[in-house]
Amino acid sequence: MTESTDPQSPGPAAEDRKLITLARSARARNGVPEGAAVRDETGRTYVAGTVDLASLKLSALRTAVAMAVASGANSLEAAAVVTEAGTAAEADRAAVRDLGGPGTPVLLAGPDGALRLTTPAG
Repeated sequence: MTESTDPQSPGPAAEDRKLITLARSARARNGVPEGAAVRDETGRTYVAGTVDLASLKLSALRTAVAMAVASGANSLEAAAVVTEAGTAAEADRAAVRDLGGPGTPVLLAGPDGALRLTTPAG
């Protein structure tokens, strides 16, 4: 897994900051451990939080990818997850990879919205 945390980087682009903001809002609004947002090939965004039911457990990022697929998205441009975890789970990156391809960036931000790392889905 390649990770980028270049301190010289000016930070995420405006569209990627928007994804982080949406993911952070979903996490806070729903009181869940993770919030996620993905952007499809047309620029539409899909936002989700962790699903934790007795019969169904999904991470926020897998839920956001599922929402994109169910809404007719053909590809992803980027994905973001806000979590206390230090890395994006392989199963989450796999879901992004399945729809967006191995080069799709996955942004990982802390609960404060600060970008911790960007890694390709692949």
